[in-house]
Order: sequence, then C-alpha cells, then structure tokens
Amino acid sequence: MTEGGGRVLIVDDEPTIRRALRTTLGALGFEMDEARNGEEAVRHAQDYPPDVVLLDMNMPGMGGLATCKEIRRLSPQVGIIMLTVREAQEDKIEALDAGADDYVVKPFTVGELAARLRSAVRRGRNAPPANSGVIAIGDLALDVPKRTIHKAGQHIRLTPKEFDVLHFLMTRPGMPVRHTRLLQALWGPEYGQEVEYIRTFVSQLRKKIEDDPAHPSYLLTDPYVGYRFREA
Repeated sequence: MTEGGGRVLIVDDEPTIRRALRTTLGALGFEMDEARNGEEAVRHAQDYPPDVVLLDMNMPGMGGLATCKEIRRLSPQVGIIMLTVREAQEDKIEALDAGADDYVVKPFTVGELAARLRSAVRRGRNAPPANSGVIAIGDLALDVPKRTIHKAGQHIRLTPKEFDVLHFLMTRPGMPVRHTRLLQALWGPEYGQEVEYIRTFVSQLRKKIEDDPAHPSYLLTDPYVGYRFREA
C-alpha cells in the first residue's frame, strides 16, 4: 500500500480519459495504474493490488458491473468507485448492488473525484479490525459487544433494532447504503419494499444522536438511494 494519495487503478476503454485522469490525479499525489478493459482490470487488481479502483460503468466486452462484481469477489476490501454518465436512480443502485462503494456521475469536477478517492483510501487504511469492540466516529462511540452507544461520554438508550441499524451504517462510514440492502440485512431476504421501516428508524435515531435532527451531521441522506453515515 502506498503513502500519499494512494494507489488508484483507472479502468476505462477510452485512452484519452485514462490519460487525462492519470495526469490530473497524478499531479494531486495519487499513484496511477491503468486497465483498458474489465478482463485486464481483474488481472491487474490481483497482481498489483490498488487502494481504489476507479471503474467506468459502460465498457464494451466485460462491462463495468461485471468487472466490479469479479474484483469485489476476489478482493473484498478494495475500494471501488463507479463512474457513470447517468444520474438515474437505477444506475446508482446497480452500481451499489454490484459491490461498488460509491459512484461519481460524469461530468465531475477534479475536486469532487479527488475527495471521493481520498475517502475510499482512508476507509481502507483506517478500517477497524473485524473483532474491534468499539467504533468511534466524532463524539459517538458504539460498543459492539455491550450493544451500547455514548455521545460525548453520555449514554444514549436505543432499542435493539435502532442499535442494529446504527451499527450497520457505522461499520460503513462514508459509504452509501441503499434502503433494500438495509432491509434485507436486518429484517431478512424477503424484505425490500418496506422503505418506511428504515425512514422511521432513521428519524428516531436522528432525534437521539444528532444535535439538530433536521440538519443531521452524522446520519446523512443519499437522495433516492438510501443513507450514509458520516465518514470517520
């Protein structure tokens, strides 16, 4: 794993786009690798593991979604950011379902893309061990074995399901989590359409953990997709 901005694997079938990204992001301190297609990306990710894969969603041959699924299968911990030209909700959900951690819609600013990449690198480097007992983000400290949470040292009482929702989101800081994934993870595979369940629990959690529930700083909404917890 490199220091600095992190090692990024650019996957795009357009050489001009790869060249532009390599030049721009390289100047910002990232170490850049390239792949021209999905098959090449999978091999490269195995031979030279990156911190983050920047993956175009629309490619001929092995498309972005299939490539994402294969890289995620082989490298569960690597960060994957999908690039898509459409802002449609369906495209974002497809990317997340394929295993992407995040997505960026074209056209994008260099600042936005660099920020997303740095976030993905930090998540990988700062991820707590699987057996870590306490997750601390901001003033919040979630004690997993004890199933308790404190804010600035003060205990906050949660229902069992509120704790489960918060725990699921806090173990994925900065990552968008869609409604269906939350429902199926916490309620069961037969769920998926009961979005009001999640909205109710998020509303209750915001009243308990946020200074201003109407303007949350921890439990954030990703419009039309789901929620993401503030990055550590």
